[in-house]
Amino acid sequence: MHIPILLRLALLALLPALLVPVGCETNAATGRPQFQALSRQQEIAMGIEAQPQLTQEYGGTVPSADLRNYVAEIGKSLAAVTEGDNPSLPWEFTLLDSDVINAFALPGGKVFMSRGLAARMTNEAQLAGVLGHEVGHVTARHINDQMANSGLATILVNAGSAAAGAAGYDPNTVGQIGQTVGGVVLLKYGRGQELEADRLGMRYMARLNYNPFGMRQVMQILQQAMAGGRDPEFLSTHPYPESRIQQIDGLLATEYAGTQSNPQYQLKESEFKSRFLSKLSTLPPPPKRKGNAAPRLDDRAFALEHPATWCLHCASAARE
Repeated sequence: MHIPILLRLALLALLPALLVPVGCETNAATGRPQFQALSRQQEIAMGIEAQPQLTQEYGGTVPSADLRNYVAEIGKSLAAVTEGDNPSLPWEFTLLDSDVINAFALPGGKVFMSRGLAARMTNEAQLAGVLGHEVGHVTARHINDQMANSGLATILVNAGSAAAGAAGYDPNTVGQIGQTVGGVVLLKYGRGQELEADRLGMRYMARLNYNPFGMRQVMQILQQAMAGGRDPEFLSTHPYPESRIQQIDGLLATEYAGTQSNPQYQLKESEFKSRFLSKLSTLPPPPKRKGNAAPRLDDRAFALEHPATWCLHCASAARE
């Protein structure tokens, strides 16, 4: 059944009303109003509960206290320059003994990065960029936002079906349109989260006098690692590196122009080589997964050919 364009526009017109914040607070990191779907303590509890199992399922921690402490040192320095009461979160930074290329964060300050990603880096600013990006997910409270918006598509379907019934159209047909519209809205929201986390990560690393160009280098690492075909970005929860580089280049030319060719802002290549790469090269290979047991997050959640899977927030949204 053909649905008139006016009815489709009416369904889209419902979105602003659904997105009006109710009982919201201004996020100290992003400056935007944010609906409080989860309390601070709930977010902390979620992170604490999930941390041990995730650590175990992805290889455990790297068997080197020096490497673990090095990553934690940089991560906690980044967390210390965040806004509001975020520095007082129970931050923990875990270096996973996995050759998977990934980094992700849990709400409440639990941040993970794989040795597989770290091994491809060439300087400390890149490491700070990745950790800063994940810290940005936490300070922006993106899990809270996903929880607040997880029912958006359902609301769209119900509202659209009711409107269609009142107008004399088949509610089931319009419901399908509502599902499509709702799904695209949530996908766009996921891409926006990643770009926002990039911006916050650059902010935090620059506050520690890292050259934010390191964030651009991280995107180039991901570009080089990708293989195979890619889904259209329009229907991806995660921006491709090209889109992220475009945003980063804009920021480097404007907000962070003063950091370029400025010796105050460093990449710290020698420090990273001596404190990380040289020690990482002496470790045994990461352990293989035992048997055919699948991790709680499936293998596709960390597939390089799917940019939607490069952090836990995106992987979670992709499975919705």
